Order: sequence, then structure tokens, then C-alpha cells
Amino acid sequence: MRIQHTRVSVSVPATSANLGPGYDTLGLALRLCDDLELEATTGGIEVRAEGEGSASVPTGEEHLVVRALRRGLDHAGAPQVGMRLRTANRIPHGRGLGSSAAATVAGLLLARGLLSEPEALDDADVLQLACEFEGHPDNAAPALLGGVALSWMSAGQAHAVPLAHAPAMLDPLVLLPTTTLSTERARDLLPREVPHADAVFNASRAALLVHALAGDPGLLMEATEDRLHQEQRAPGMPQSVELMRVLRQEGHPAVISGAGPSVLVLAGRRAEIAPLVRRVVADPGTWRIAQVPLRETGSAPVVG
Repeated sequence: MRIQHTRVSVSVPATSANLGPGYDTLGLALRLCDDLELEATTGGIEVRAEGEGSASVPTGEEHLVVRALRRGLDHAGAPQVGMRLRTANRIPHGRGLGSSAAATVAGLLLARGLLSEPEALDDADVLQLACEFEGHPDNAAPALLGGVALSWMSAGQAHAVPLAHAPAMLDPLVLLPTTTLSTERARDLLPREVPHADAVFNASRAALLVHALAGDPGLLMEATEDRLHQEQRAPGMPQSVELMRVLRQEGHPAVISGAGPSVLVLAGRRAEIAPLVRRVVADPGTWRIAQVPLRETGSAPVVG
């Protein structure tokens, strides 16, 4: 395998995983993207990051995009390269919007764009390699495929399919706090075992959510109910969980976005949500409300 192209760019979206009951399985892509440009060189590495998290990310080989890119080249049997990498980051870090999955998918897709035979790093490969970094495919799948995605693991292999949905009924609203919460900390808060009744409850709601997303919005409230992970994580993000509770009490299909602490409302209007935020949050200035449309298209590298 040889390197054929030296200039590649890619745009990869933020994602929101779980959507309530679909823990580690369901996710959607949002029209809030990191844009990356790569120039392959004969030696050395230069990373220039702008925007979200730019002050704290590594600027050398430890940068997540660089690590993923190198893993992709290794997988394809291609030689490693020097690089000049520029990232324009718009996805907030540590807020449950899939910033690490976006970086991982971006690096793998940039690697594909360099190859003389891009099919050596196809979508199935990208998803599987992303799971090496992420541990689960629920964010990587929608980042790669766009829209709403259903993902699962089977015998160590990651799989994903785009999920039928009615875009007109989804108008996502994201509530972003200034606080952060690591995925590791959020997972540490979960119990090792759950009651059988709660597992049955979530299985029924996840199945119902697939139906509701396909065109039955009247069922979104029931379909986004969860007993496995959101309330259990309240000690790590009490304000987020309380805000989710109040929004749901008022009839809005709100869920914790991924591992939190952001809150996602699957269908809502800023004018309706803002007063509820002011009611719950002691300092509303520490939260930002953003109407972020669903991103329907998948991610792919652009050469040149």
C-alpha cells in the first residue's frame, strides 16, 4: 500500500449517544463539526489546534487525531508520514457530545484519504478501529454514518446500521454547562448489576424508541425513559439530572447526552426551554442553550 495523496480534509460531527434507554447502542449526529486539514510531509509533526479544547490538547504524537491516523495507516499496511495538521474544533470537550469519537474517526478518515487504495480502510474498518480507542461504537457510528445510528458488538466486532427516522420531527436542543465530566468518572458511578425488571424496562423502551424515531413522535416521551444509567449518574452531575427531570415533567423528551453533563432535548424550542433552565439552575449564565440540527450526512475524507 502506498501514499498517493498529500492533502486531505474532513469534517466530523458531534454526536449524542444513548438517547435515554439505548445505552451504548443508539446515537445521533449533530450539525456541530470539527474541521481538520492534513498535509503529509517527509518528516516531523506539527499540530495547530484552534477552538474548543485547543489550549489543553497535545500538539505532538499524543494528539488523538494523530494516534488514530497512525493506527489507520498501520492497519492498511501503508508507511507512516510526517504531517502538518490543523484542527478547527467546535465540539465541546468533556460534555457528552462525542469529541473524542469525532477526533478518532477524523484521524482514521484522514488516513484513508492519503491511501492509493482507500477501500483498505473502509467504514467497517474505521468503526472497528475507533472501538479500539473508544471501547464502544455508540458515538463513532453516528459520527461516521450521520443521522441516527444503531450499533452493537458481536464477538469483538463492531457493527452499525443507519436507523430509519423522521427528520422533520427531530429538532435537537442541546443544553451545555460550563462544567465537564469524564466518561471514565461517569462509568464509575454505574452499578455492576441491575435488577431484571429494570433491564426489561429499558429493552422495551429502546425498542419503542426505534419506532418513535421512525415517525411516531407522540411516543418520544415514553420511548426515552431510562432506568439503567441517568439517575445513577446524578452524584456526578446533579444539576444536569435535575434539569432533565424538570424538562421531562414539563413534557419535553430530554435525556442526558452521552456520559453528560450536557442535556439533549430531542424536540424542543429555545423559548420554551430557557425559562425552565432559569428555574432549575442557580446561575443560568453557566449554561448555554443551542438549537443544533441533526446532521444527516456521513463523514468522508476530501482529497486536495
